[in-house]
Amino acid sequence: MVELNRGERLQIMLTDDELAAVDDWRFSRRMPSRAAAVRELLKRGLAAEGFDTATQGAKSKDYGVTDKQAGQG
Repeated sequence: MVELNRGERLQIMLTDDELAAVDDWRFSRRMPSRAAAVRELLKRGLAAEGFDTATQGAKSKDYGVTDKQAGQG
């Protein structure tokens, strides 16, 4: 097995709904950890096509994991 050197830490803040969505996805695919699940989701997202680039002035709150928009219950 190849040993990976993961020297960088990436922290993100998620809402309870976003974290539940990641955990649900992780458990349904039997991923060994949240970190592994997030890496797999990043890999899939980076390989995806058909998404527009961010518009100028876009804010972090404009991007979420679930369908709920920031500020909406």
